[in-house]
Amino acid sequence: MALFDLPLHELERYLPDVREPADFDAFWQASRQTAAGLPPLLEVRPEATDLKLVESWDVTFAGFGGDPVRAWYSRPAGVTDPLPAVVEYLGYGRGRGRPHERLTWATAGYAHLLMDSRGQGDQYGTGGDTPDPRATTLGGPGAVTRGIEDPADYYYRRLIIDAVRAVEAVRALPDVDPARIAAVGNSQGGGLALAVAGLVPDLTAVLASVPFLCHVQRAIDITDAAPYGEVVSYLSVHRDAEDRVRNTLSYVDAVNFARRAVAPAQFAVGLRDTICPPSTVFAAYNHYGAANGRPEQPNRTIHVYSFNHHEGGDAVHTGRQLRWLREVFDGAEQGSAIPAQAVAAV
Repeated sequence: MALFDLPLHELERYLPDVREPADFDAFWQASRQTAAGLPPLLEVRPEATDLKLVESWDVTFAGFGGDPVRAWYSRPAGVTDPLPAVVEYLGYGRGRGRPHERLTWATAGYAHLLMDSRGQGDQYGTGGDTPDPRATTLGGPGAVTRGIEDPADYYYRRLIIDAVRAVEAVRALPDVDPARIAAVGNSQGGGLALAVAGLVPDLTAVLASVPFLCHVQRAIDITDAAPYGEVVSYLSVHRDAEDRVRNTLSYVDAVNFARRAVAPAQFAVGLRDTICPPSTVFAAYNHYGAANGRPEQPNRTIHVYSFNHHEGGDAVHTGRQLRWLREVFDGAEQGSAIPAQAVAAV
């Protein structure tokens, strides 16, 4: 794919007005109340694997409305000291799969909770284990359009609260340092990490690679690639629903969450990405922390992959994530400064 969005020098200064409902904060406060008072953990069972260096558990925690959500919890074998934890969210259409599929964070020495995405898991990977018992409204075949004409019924209302509850769940697990928690994800997972950053004020770090759900109003206007293309297809049939759909999407736009974030963040973007267009990612990056009530925006870094599509920096970026997160976690433990903000074109 050739370059199709704004040039990099414009992206670096791109600060669009993003639609935000007047009751945005009240809506999400009420949404969190659907699980308020419930114990975060419902079940924790050891999971037998043939891995020698990593131990795993099958975790069920209470998500939106108390609905059971599955996750894999993994950590270095034989380590009982409290560890910083990485809560990871999955890309669109993927389920949690098998516990041996994602070992990067556990082998790096962290506790790792991989949250299943309710009602997803059938598009690629090795499946998911969490149904969505509240998916009762019409709205197209894909998750992104389920209940899309009403914010209260919208799928991402439930998934975002699940993501917040995943942080509460990992903090309730033994041998986790509750003061050092990172929210991590790629694509849909990156959008969820930003949502969590806006709703959980005491995170230590956020890693959002090619995040989905950012500046959604623009995204559905400039790309037909899925998942945004599913919204376009929905509106091509439901021709009178545009105002209702755009209103719903404004409640889950990750830019609005990012503006409220306080934790240091690392982003990644591919300049040829039609799935999560560069301008939508830069909108979240440039707005990050701008409305968090503090005098300065948090430290943040974005790595720009000029010749890459939705894969972004792939394994190269994973190496940068590992290095950056180690610095942030070590700094949080020692009370020292965190890495400075920068735009890094590679």
